[in-house]
Amino acid sequence: MADKVKFGIKNVHYALKSADTPTYETPVAIPGAVSLSLEAQGDSTPFYADNTQYFVTVANNGYSGDLEMALFIDQFMEDVFGVTVSTKDKVAVENAQVQPKEFALMFEEDGDTTGTKYVLYNCVATRPTRNLATTTETKEPQTQTSTITASPLADGRTMAYTTADTPSGVLTGWYDEVWLADTTAGVGG
Repeated sequence: MADKVKFGIKNVHYALKSADTPTYETPVAIPGAVSLSLEAQGDSTPFYADNTQYFVTVANNGYSGDLEMALFIDQFMEDVFGVTVSTKDKVAVENAQVQPKEFALMFEEDGDTTGTKYVLYNCVATRPTRNLATTTETKEPQTQTSTITASPLADGRTMAYTTADTPSGVLTGWYDEVWLADTTAGVGG
């Protein structure tokens, strides 16, 4: 049965992209998902002929938006942004000369029946924001936000997601590796 409504985000994972080929390392969980807002990137361009809009092209340039987490884990900071930890004092060091690595972003959107699992294939991220505030009568957790840009792969793929008909084996193994092509043998396998 298909979902009627969608709400919530959970099971955020990232998987580093290997070179220019669409292969990925093993996905790593980032606990503490708060929100993800994605906006489609690309414009439509009308072509006029015969005194009318004769044809309209639409560019799919992927997505861009903000991923808000309770806290981005150290491994994500090291893997994606090249943060290093000193050998003896164990101090984390960020280097402005290191470019962020590309990765796939995987997550799940809850639904009223099953939810939907997603993968954005070709992501880059900005360093997370750091908002600090004093503690008052109540303790409010401070979150971190990173802007994610998901561009199309060389073959045009930007995103993949599960459907109501996705086999259970694909659903249960979604975070074992980045889904790139059919893995199920036959219909309903």
